Amino acid sequence: MKEQLKIRFKKFALSIIQLCDTLPKKNATFVISNQIIKSSTSMGANYRSALRGRSTAEFLSKLGIVEEESDETLYWLELISDSGLANQEQIDPLWKECNELLAIVVSTINTTRKNQKTSKQ
Repeated sequence: MKEQLKIRFKKFALSIIQLCDTLPKKNATFVISNQIIKSSTSMGANYRSALRGRSTAEFLSKLGIVEEESDETLYWLELISDSGLANQEQIDPLWKECNELLAIVVSTINTTRKNQKTSKQ
C-alpha cells in the first residue's frame, strides 16, 4: 500500500505539471502554476518523508503537512476551474484523485492517533 501511494502521489504531481503546461500564458497563470506545482509536489515529498519518520509524532507531523498541501492543491484547482483557465474535463480527474489522496491521508492520521491512544492505555 505504501509503495502504491508513493506512485500515486508522484503520478498526481506529474499530472499537475502537465496541466500547467497546457494553461494559457498569462500573468495570473504563472503565479497559480507555480503555487499548484509547489503544493502538489510537496504532497508526495512529505508523504515519502513521513514514511521515514523516526517516531509516531514525526510521522503524524509530516502527514499533517501532506493534508495541508493537498487542501492547498484543491484550492488552486478550484481557482483554475473557476477562472476558466482550463476546462472541466482536465480538472475533474485531478480533483477526484487529490480528494482520494487527501481522504487516505486523513484516514491514516486518524487511525494512527487512535492506535497511539490505545497503546498508551
